[in-house]
Amino acid sequence: MSTMTPPASAVGQEARTYLVKTLGCQMNVHDSEHMAGLLEQAGYVAATPEAVAAEEADVIVINTCAVRENAADRLYGNLGRLAGIKRNRPGMQIAVGGCLAQKDRTGIVERAPWVDVVFGTHNLDVLPVLLERARHNQDAAVEIAESLQVFPSTLPTKRESVYAGWVSISVGCNNTCTFCIVPHLRGKERDRRPGDVLAEVQALVDQGAIEVTLLGQNVNSYGVEFGDRQAFAKLLRAAGATPGLERLRFTSPHPASFTDDVIAAMAETPTVMPSLHMPLQSGSDRILRAMRRSYRSAKFLGILERVRAAMPDAAITTDIIVGFPGETEEDFEQTLQVVEQSRFSSAFTFQYSIRPGTPAADLPDQLPKQVVQERYERLIALQDRIALEEMRKQTGRTVEVLMAEGEGRKDGETHRLSGRAADNRLVHFALPPSLAEVDRPRPGDLVTVDITHAAPHHLVADSALTGGSFAVRRTRAGDAWARGDEHDHGGGDSCGTGAGQAGPVLLGLPTRR
Repeated sequence: MSTMTPPASAVGQEARTYLVKTLGCQMNVHDSEHMAGLLEQAGYVAATPEAVAAEEADVIVINTCAVRENAADRLYGNLGRLAGIKRNRPGMQIAVGGCLAQKDRTGIVERAPWVDVVFGTHNLDVLPVLLERARHNQDAAVEIAESLQVFPSTLPTKRESVYAGWVSISVGCNNTCTFCIVPHLRGKERDRRPGDVLAEVQALVDQGAIEVTLLGQNVNSYGVEFGDRQAFAKLLRAAGATPGLERLRFTSPHPASFTDDVIAAMAETPTVMPSLHMPLQSGSDRILRAMRRSYRSAKFLGILERVRAAMPDAAITTDIIVGFPGETEEDFEQTLQVVEQSRFSSAFTFQYSIRPGTPAADLPDQLPKQVVQERYERLIALQDRIALEEMRKQTGRTVEVLMAEGEGRKDGETHRLSGRAADNRLVHFALPPSLAEVDRPRPGDLVTVDITHAAPHHLVADSALTGGSFAVRRTRAGDAWARGDEHDHGGGDSCGTGAGQAGPVLLGLPTRR
């Protein structure tokens, strides 16, 4: 790593503040945690929530996504707004990182010359160095590495949450899906050693986390680099046995690599939660072939059938692309049929958009926007109906909810709080009217309630108001959150144990926590 000039805070001046804006996927969210950790290690401090809302910080980092067609519009819209703020804030710096930075490189500074720093997906570690270089030289610092320089998980990390955390098990992807630019921007898959993964899981638990999500572009191909096809199932079992861990999740697997030993590990490891995100993309075998998705609809449905046989209460979510080049009405109808059979609890649905540099961008028969829009609306209507039907099946069930900080809506009359059930469904739950303030659940605590109402995208549990179940299990995670809330107030150390800290601001695609 390059020698780094200390920021102003290290030489007796007031510490410079920062905020990180995140566009895109879970991998970007976790990368933003590393960026925040690097900045704090270098002496910067997180902007207060009020400053974050006003975009008033000495350093603003935008961690970009390149998956959608409007990714560039979203970035330059943000940069255009920040240009005016920067003019009125002497010394402010703007940095752009992530997938779009890796792709567009110097083009970002050419289009937005007020940007100070551009860095890529392979060299997150240089962010503080580039900021200081740009300040010293009074000129933009652009550095894009062609291959991974430092494995991100070895970098300092400021976690968004003390009670739940991400752990990367791999970076990059070996697949060649024709619509996806991620392998080009993040490189070939590189796997962490199992011992390093397990050590990070244990460290998170020691800091107070009770839920961990294993993260990778294709988590279930884990082990390809060191030649063990059953490595992911073994890792699930080993991570799930971590003392103190209560919930283990993973995202996202690839159907072509999804094997029965993983299903067995999920079903036989009590801490592995009954939820699964399984990207379908299309229900048409012809389109799957054109996408270079190395599975067909029958295999996909077979996986879901075996998962539900082993875990009847599993909630399964998916990704679907509408309007891939050459998609006919018959192809789309096949997608609708697979969606009907799959009974997804929710789906992230996308209209195909051309990504320059991908094979699909050069395919003939790009569909008119109005055709794609009409199909997209039909798919949404179908999935919303299915989701509501599946949600209604939850009514009357007693569930344990991990209370979250800042997730979902709060009802002013019932004072509902929110969190995730074991199957990852979002639950808004009411508190008993007589509940003392000292007995209120904290983020990280587990609350037992009965589901009383269903909607397509969330559940409501008002059992505390009707004489039904309501119990709070105070946890180590809740204790850790309370300690952070009392003592951190917007600061926090590199492990992110502060509840009041200003973490990355999320923009763009929805993420799963």
